[in-house]
Amino acid sequence: MNYAQLVTEIQDYTENTFQTVDINTFIQQAEQRIYNTVQLPALRRNVTGNCTAGNKYLDTPTDWLSTFSIAIINSNNEYLYLLNKDVNFIRESYKDTDSTFYGEPEYYAVFDNNSFILGPTPDQNYAVELHYFYYPTSIVTAGTSWLGNNFDSVLLYGSLLEAYTYMKGEADVIAEYQKRYDEALGLLKQLGDGKNRQDSYRSGQVRDAVR
Repeated sequence: MNYAQLVTEIQDYTENTFQTVDINTFIQQAEQRIYNTVQLPALRRNVTGNCTAGNKYLDTPTDWLSTFSIAIINSNNEYLYLLNKDVNFIRESYKDTDSTFYGEPEYYAVFDNNSFILGPTPDQNYAVELHYFYYPTSIVTAGTSWLGNNFDSVLLYGSLLEAYTYMKGEADVIAEYQKRYDEALGLLKQLGDGKNRQDSYRSGQVRDAVR
């Protein structure tokens, strides 16, 4: 289901022709709710960059929301994963800023919305690999999306919930949309939080109990 099809479905279900700005808001609110409920591979992004000798700060990507992992790659081409701490821990552990506190980073903390702080301060330039959670481009902007292509039911019913709540619709209709949304979301969670995190070799095939 692409954006135009989704808009048509929302209008047909609700029997209402919304302004474009309103219908876009319904869709984006539904996307945000879904993305914060289920962890999907489509919400993961991997980027590489560099931390600089003598600079304890590392910029976050502009679309960064939370971190899955940060690793530096040392001169032996080895991945060394940093441990997540808070800023106070790093400040206390590496309170002086002279060269005796420079070294191969072991820890990171979220300093603010634009940067991480590393401890100790890098003693040389290191390649960095960041694996993080982000919001994909909305179907409103891109015209298509992973959700629209693969799980349009949860996107449709999530959008309908937002639209019908905006309309102050009947409680029984909202309850039905909520039920349909929950069912679709449950199937999506089976994929994102279940099937994507196992395989048949390690976990065995899915089996229903025989009575």
